[in-house]
Amino acid sequence: MKNKIYPREKYLSKIRPFYDSDIVKVITGIRRSGKSSILKSIISELESRNLSDRIIFLPLDKRGYKEIVTPEQLETKIEEQIQDSDMYYIIIDEVQNVKGFEKVILQYEEEGYSIFLTGSNSYLLSDEISTKLTGRYMKFETYPLDFYEYIEMKKFFNKKVNDNLYEEFNTYIIEGGFPKTLEFDDRSSKQLYTSEIINEIFNKDVTARNRVSNKALFERVQSYIINNYTSSFSLKNFYDSLKDAGINAKLTTLKNYIEILKKAKIIYECNRFDLKSKRSISRDQKYYLADLSLYFSTNVNNNLNYGQSLENIVYLYLVSNGYQVSIGKIGNFECDFIVRKQNGDYAYIQVTYTMTGNEKVKEREYRPFREIRDGYPRYIISLDMFRDQQEGVHHINAIDLFLGKEVI
Repeated sequence: MKNKIYPREKYLSKIRPFYDSDIVKVITGIRRSGKSSILKSIISELESRNLSDRIIFLPLDKRGYKEIVTPEQLETKIEEQIQDSDMYYIIIDEVQNVKGFEKVILQYEEEGYSIFLTGSNSYLLSDEISTKLTGRYMKFETYPLDFYEYIEMKKFFNKKVNDNLYEEFNTYIIEGGFPKTLEFDDRSSKQLYTSEIINEIFNKDVTARNRVSNKALFERVQSYIINNYTSSFSLKNFYDSLKDAGINAKLTTLKNYIEILKKAKIIYECNRFDLKSKRSISRDQKYYLADLSLYFSTNVNNNLNYGQSLENIVYLYLVSNGYQVSIGKIGNFECDFIVRKQNGDYAYIQVTYTMTGNEKVKEREYRPFREIRDGYPRYIISLDMFRDQQEGVHHINAIDLFLGKEVI
């Protein structure tokens, strides 16, 4: 597996139209989600176009490049490889290792070079260069492997795939989609690796860039959010629960720590949208994990909660495929997701493990749809093999959706 790179076409297809553009391509996402491998795939595709001598690749976290920490050193390293006035492809991995890199990037962008950057998370990039590169850069968010990529990558590296895709899906939920975990054959090693990712994020992203005055409190906040993924979250209720436990914390500190988790891409925030008032509601939002292994690697109990797990994976499927996602509030009822497609159309989605043989669950899933007055499509996504098509609602099997056999 060491020298082979699985081509993640899901992301390459989005970036490829901009290979030759002077728009800066910024590839972001949680640590170890495969950003460096995407860069290597881009390099491979450029080399296939006989452009090897036009590529300047600087992996700033690798041996021989770690000493590049200032803008001057970065510019010198780039200039050493420029031999003429024609266009070059400047590809920099872990660019945030150079404080003040924006000045150098702006210079080469203005001269028409094609630039690709990765950083450990988007805030290391967007907060620092957005004001200087407004309209001059595009951000490509990447995520750990989705279920389709997980299956295909296992095949790519000749790893055994369970003939029963439902059992394989269970394994995927617990072991997660961080690409490197596929190198390990036993679950304990995979989970140890994932827990080390969390430690790495804290040491390299959180403490290096933020002021965390109370590590114990930060870890408590992190643990609470991870353990309550997909659940409604009230900052005030969380604050009150800490106070009842004898823990003194400021609301602003708790909010700041949650922002750090979001910026590190450990969690994603999803706000509510009130269909009646047509306005977003910023309170009682939900948080989704970048990968479910973040939960299972930090918990002794590997028992599956299919409802939570499936909802989290559906959320990641939607956002990674370019949908804008909100939680729907319809009077006293809630719709799991309102999604806006790239063409501007909307759809409504309910997610449940199964509706088979349970009329109460069926009623719970169908009821919010009856309150919606427009004609946009409605979907129920579950792991049921047999579809329950009623009231104009499309019932989709989750496995079929993730493997591309169904579309929303």
